[in-house]
Amino acid sequence: MLFRRKKPEHIWQRLRVAVWPRRNWWRSFQYVSKRVLRLSASPHVVAIGFAAGVFASFTPFIGFHFVICFILAYFMRGNLVAAALGTWVGNPFTFPFIWFYTYKLGNLVLHGHEGALTMGQISGRLLNVSFANLIELLKPMTIGGILLGVPAAFISYFIVRRLVFVYQRSRLAAIARRTEKRVLDKMLHRGEGHAEPSKPSEQ
Repeated sequence: MLFRRKKPEHIWQRLRVAVWPRRNWWRSFQYVSKRVLRLSASPHVVAIGFAAGVFASFTPFIGFHFVICFILAYFMRGNLVAAALGTWVGNPFTFPFIWFYTYKLGNLVLHGHEGALTMGQISGRLLNVSFANLIELLKPMTIGGILLGVPAAFISYFIVRRLVFVYQRSRLAAIARRTEKRVLDKMLHRGEGHAEPSKPSEQ
């Protein structure tokens, strides 16, 4: 086929692009926001799914965030597309901060201190496939991710539910106004078509 990629994209790459397009940050934010608001599900279902994606973004299991959010959204009866969109919260800009604070909080809970690694060291070790580097980080970051991910998911749930509710209500009102206008236009058109011609005035 003409213009086909030399190296076909993996299914996870296509899913990532569908959720997080190759654009700048502001356009990506606008894209995700519009996709969430336009989902054809109840505000609660959309918000539950999005919250599942937000929670998954706080876990240190890079590459499995889609799997985690889909499982959570499925069991909580949330929207799966909204769950995938919720993982946008975890991105190259926010990940270093998420990893840093989940690591610090997890170490504080486990060992009573914040740990000695810096933000750059944490990011470097997580992106290194060495098992020895990962095992040292996964336990505190998992605990910290749960402790930070749960409140973040709750906050995002209420925000998204309210936004979707307002958007859907305004959209239904707009549809009702357009429908009413079409009906009135038809009625006026029929009235004009059946109107009797005026008689010429007698001289």
